[in-house]
Amino acid sequence: MPEKINVRMVMIDLDGTLINTAPDLADCVNIMLERMGRDPWPLDKVSGWIGNGVSRLVKRALTDSMDGEPDSDDYEKAYALFLEAYGENVSAKSRPYEGVVAGLEKLKNMGFRLACVTNKAEAFTLPLLTDLELDGYFELVVSGDSLPRKKPDPLPLTHACEYFGITPDQGILIGDSANDVKAAIAAGMPVICVNYGYNQGVDLTTLQTQGVIDSLDKLDQQLSLLT
Repeated sequence: MPEKINVRMVMIDLDGTLINTAPDLADCVNIMLERMGRDPWPLDKVSGWIGNGVSRLVKRALTDSMDGEPDSDDYEKAYALFLEAYGENVSAKSRPYEGVVAGLEKLKNMGFRLACVTNKAEAFTLPLLTDLELDGYFELVVSGDSLPRKKPDPLPLTHACEYFGITPDQGILIGDSANDVKAAIAAGMPVICVNYGYNQGVDLTTLQTQGVIDSLDKLDQQLSLLT
C-alpha cells in the first residue's frame, strides 16, 4: 500500500467529481439551440465540452469547437437562453455519482474539513448542492464567480486554505480534469483525480497527481488526518 497523504482539509470539485451534471447540461444546451432554431447535440458530445464553465460550454455548442468564438450577438442570445433553461433544470436529472455520499460520510467522520470548489456559477452551485442534499457536508463552497479568477488559476484553492487557516500542503484537491491538476500544482497542493468525470479525453494517469481513483468511497484508503 502506498503511504497515505496527511492533510487537514479536502476540497472537492463538483461537475464530474461529485455530481453527474451532464444530462441536465445537455438538455439545457439543446433547449437553447432549439429556441435558436438549431439542431441538438447528443449527450456524449456535450459531455466532452463540460469543464470550463457555462460561457465556454455555450460557445462550444454554438461552434462545435473547443476554442471557437461565435458571433457575439448569437452568443449573447444563446447565453441568456441557456441560463434561463438551466435555472429551471439544474437538478432535474443530475445525481451524485455512486460512492459520493458514502465517501463524504467517511471523510466527515474521520474529521476532515470539507470544501466544494467549482467553476460553476454560485446561482447554480448552491441550489444543486441543496437539492441533492450534499450542502450539509461542506463548510465552504467556492463557486466560479465567487472570486476574480477560477480554476486552473490557484486562487480558489489558496482562498480555501486561508479560510481554513492551513497551508496548501495541508489540503488536497479531488477533481476530474487537467484543470484541477493545474490549479493544485500552481497552489502547491496534492491532487487526486477520479476517472469517471469530464476529462475532455485527457489520460489522467499521465498527469502529476497523487493518484487516480474510481470512487470517492475509496478516499479513506488514500488519506489520513493531519493533527
